Amino acid sequence: MALSASDDALRERDAWIGAQAEELRAAGERIDSLERVATRLSERVVERERELRELRSELALVQGESDQAVQALGAVADELAAVRGQARGQATRIRLRALRDAAEVSDRIAELARRPAEARERLLEALADAIARLGSQPEDGVEVTANGSNGHHPDAEAEDIFRGLVEVEVGPLSDFAQLVGFEDAASGIGATSEISVKRFAKGRATIEMKLSEPVELLRELEERAPFEFKVRDTREDRVVLDLDDTE
Repeated sequence: MALSASDDALRERDAWIGAQAEELRAAGERIDSLERVATRLSERVVERERELRELRSELALVQGESDQAVQALGAVADELAAVRGQARGQATRIRLRALRDAAEVSDRIAELARRPAEARERLLEALADAIARLGSQPEDGVEVTANGSNGHHPDAEAEDIFRGLVEVEVGPLSDFAQLVGFEDAASGIGATSEISVKRFAKGRATIEMKLSEPVELLRELEERAPFEFKVRDTREDRVVLDLDDTE
């Protein structure tokens, strides 16, 4: 009876030990599986971080290109606005000149209808005067201004004389009519062979003048401009003028 009881106790102990060993084996398998899962997750995390870094770099590049594109579009819009302003000014001047010429022609026709003989004599006199003026012009074709010179005075200082291509910045101008008036005044200088408005923004205009010969530019502009101005800066090829605030 004693041996039977001992055998039963041993069998129970062996069964318990076997059960514990099975649980340890199962726990070890679960640990290995969890470690594999953790390894895969860590690899995915590293891959996602790399992809995020690449996306951030691409976004920064795209944003930089977008900023440049916006700046370029803004510059193009400013240039288009300046071109439209110049075109409107040119069209206005053409229309005004056409209306003035049409009015003069209409007056001449009306005068011819009223007094044909007298008008004919006046027309012949005007043609004779024009031929005389053409004959009195210098041989080199330099246009003579109203004061009998081309804008170059012998007693002028050397720093007052401008020649070649000169930029004139003027402002602030209250409206486009002031710009047209100033451009007409500058084009009336005898030495001016070409003139164009390069830009007109925020009330300030930059006019490019091509002078066929040396000219006392500031003196000529002071005599012809439709408004008073102060000279802020002068260089060999550039002049900056500010409208007089006391006007």
